[in-house]
Amino acid sequence: MTLAVYVASACALLAISEVDKIGTNGVTSSKPKRVRRKVGDILRIDLGSGQHAYAQVASEPLIVFFDGVFTKDVAIEEIPTLPVVFTLGVFRYAVTKGVWPVIASQPLTPENAQEPFFFRQDIINGRLFLYHSTFADQNFERPASLAECTGLECVAVWEPEHVVDRLRDHAAGRPNRWAEALKIDTARLTSPSRA
Repeated sequence: MTLAVYVASACALLAISEVDKIGTNGVTSSKPKRVRRKVGDILRIDLGSGQHAYAQVASEPLIVFFDGVFTKDVAIEEIPTLPVVFTLGVFRYAVTKGVWPVIASQPLTPENAQEPFFFRQDIINGRLFLYHSTFADQNFERPASLAECTGLECVAVWEPEHVVDRLRDHAAGRPNRWAEALKIDTARLTSPSRA
């Protein structure tokens, strides 16, 4: 291949790649690149009013959220050692579409790498179940008592904006309506075998 042919080929490829970026209105697209969700990625969550929080990606769909509202950046290596406020399942687009930008990647601490137990309450009969991958042979859940489920998060996949609401409410010391809606409904635990 001669140099002229090589340059012409390279220009053609460049032109094709530029055409891919141009939208139907002829304006170059500024659509953000999709981000791959990777365990260990550290996320910066904008809470508004110049404040932010931090989180770290764990096994799908879990994200570990750290306690604290910050106005200045925290050293990256310190973030995974911050106290954990909760671990939740979150829709993957929070990371892949850049709703919460990835600012770095650090290994999860051993504690944060452990999959937490969750509870589920049957909407028909009120029975409680523990939800965890160790119960994979039982559809990931097993019957549980109220005592076993107390203090656990409800198994759910959260919208990013609801998590932001919850982080703000936690920082302000007030109940969060989304978390309250997912609490165990003890009024539905009528049978002693379910308590």
